[in-house]
Amino acid sequence: MTTELMKVIAQENLETHTEKELEEETRKDLIHPLQVWITSASAPACYHLIPILTSGEVFGMHTEVSLNLLDNKQTEENLHMIVTETRDLVAPLLRSVSICTRVEDAFRQAHVIIVLDEVTDQEVHTLEDCIRSRLPLCRLYGYLIEKNAHDSVRVIVGGKTFVNLKTVLLMRYAPNVAHNIIAVALGVEGRARAVLARKLRTTPSCIKNVIVWGNISGNNYIDLRKAKIYRYESAIWGPPNYSRPVLSLVFDSEWVNRQYVETLQKQTATGKQFGAILAAHSIATTLKYWYQGSPPGEIVSLGVLSEGQFGIPEGIVFSMPVKFENGTWVVLTDLEDIEISEQIMTRMTSDLIQEKLVALGDLISFQPYQSGNLFDVMFY
Repeated sequence: MTTELMKVIAQENLETHTEKELEEETRKDLIHPLQVWITSASAPACYHLIPILTSGEVFGMHTEVSLNLLDNKQTEENLHMIVTETRDLVAPLLRSVSICTRVEDAFRQAHVIIVLDEVTDQEVHTLEDCIRSRLPLCRLYGYLIEKNAHDSVRVIVGGKTFVNLKTVLLMRYAPNVAHNIIAVALGVEGRARAVLARKLRTTPSCIKNVIVWGNISGNNYIDLRKAKIYRYESAIWGPPNYSRPVLSLVFDSEWVNRQYVETLQKQTATGKQFGAILAAHSIATTLKYWYQGSPPGEIVSLGVLSEGQFGIPEGIVFSMPVKFENGTWVVLTDLEDIEISEQIMTRMTSDLIQEKLVALGDLISFQPYQSGNLFDVMFY
């Protein structure tokens, strides 16, 4: 047998072995479906999440999922209605859907946990009470995640209230999986891109690399310095991969520094920044990136635990630029020209530090950060 023939046979054997391994992985995925838990499952965002999670778009076309809907006993009738509708979807990748109203049974064998905003009837009189009220449930969830969930569980926190705080508390009380707990910032990013798109008379999907820094549901900084626009109709036209800096096309600096910021802040203040559709899409897209990787060359905003990157204080969950690859994320510390001024950093971190201290009982009173007009330094 010639050396050349031996090489051909070896290559064929390798390809056959690889194909068999892929078939075996697919078979295992079908035998052992992905256990996905959704908390506060009676929330509207859950309705919009379920069709996406069972479509194959997020976890892949060969991965079956079992959905577990967690909420309190008072929502049981509503949960049964959701289960019925979910089964009526006849989704090929849906293995099963069930409800859980016994909190002690939560997260059993969970591979993925989606934490939505909780609905509470508890009356709170002060901001401090509101902050402290987040602790008991996060502590309980953290304990149950450690006790019941799969060792490699992935936890994703979405919503519009105290997102960073809830994420850091879950990390505290589920320390063994803290590296796999993240906060969704794509909703804020999407809103920022949409406002820009209206100004530039284009579609939001044509705008990339808008960075959200800071508190996802509070004081944050929308950074346009790396933002690019594709397929923009102008005198200069190029192939689909041709892009131009957004700031080179927005000639009205007054609009950028004032009206743009005011529009975003107004949406945040009125609670209109996240509807159920946007919340569900942002969570699903982040999960998709986590499992399949983010688009090459694109910057994604994500709430992760700070380790001192970019001068951010350690120990708080902070939205920052990342990319997803190989089932995890990498903070993009090598980006150039994205320094943040001390004033903006203080504005973003002050509330986050105080929220954590108040929640843990180490600070009695919360003092929201106050300063003069920051609009003129928000974009530079």
